[in-house]
Amino acid sequence: MARHDGRKRNELRPVKINRHYIKGAEGSVLIETGRTRVICTATVDESVPPFLRGAGKGWITAEYGMLPRSSPRRIPRESIRGRVKGRTHEIQRLIGRSLRAAVDLEGIGERTIVIDCDVIEADGGTRTAAITGGFVALVDALKGLGLEKSVRSFLAAASVGVIGGKIMIDLDYSEDSTAEVDMNVVMNDRGEYVEVQGTAENGFFSDEDLARMLKSAGLGIKRLIREQKKVLRWA
Repeated sequence: MARHDGRKRNELRPVKINRHYIKGAEGSVLIETGRTRVICTATVDESVPPFLRGAGKGWITAEYGMLPRSSPRRIPRESIRGRVKGRTHEIQRLIGRSLRAAVDLEGIGERTIVIDCDVIEADGGTRTAAITGGFVALVDALKGLGLEKSVRSFLAAASVGVIGGKIMIDLDYSEDSTAEVDMNVVMNDRGEYVEVQGTAENGFFSDEDLARMLKSAGLGIKRLIREQKKVLRWA
């Protein structure tokens, strides 16, 4: 089954990670996966939330947003509405959970690192791109503090789904909107899962389907982690 952009079913869109994209940020990248583009910046705050004060460990959190013209139809700013939508809140929590899993929080001391993920163009896979790019920005911030040894593992994310009964990785918007099954997978470089979010949009999926989707996602994530290590010059 040919994909509309000519990719094979197990082929990622072209990935570009441009480090040091925002001057002044402790870590920043522009990540591009096909036409999806996300700016990820890391900011170091020398304090922790109240529930961690005196605990001898740090915190990593994330904020996520889509610029008004990141999609073909303008998206009103959530700040104007006065509240964050449920989808945004859920994505922010996913990014934060994922990045915390990759870092020894005791090793970074009592400080908070905020990862801001701003989608400037959306064509599917914005949350997985935010995790993959956000990790690189986080590592750069930790390196700037001399705390790169607190990185426990590399980590990236990929989407995978079922379209026309076929497993496909890294869905763009047109594929995601018609998929029978849509899944987001976060894994580390040891092949361990951090999070799996999967939904049957139309019908059901079997144990066999799940195993095949996880295998496909795992292979794609390995390629993304190789790209992260390449741009970070990580031995």
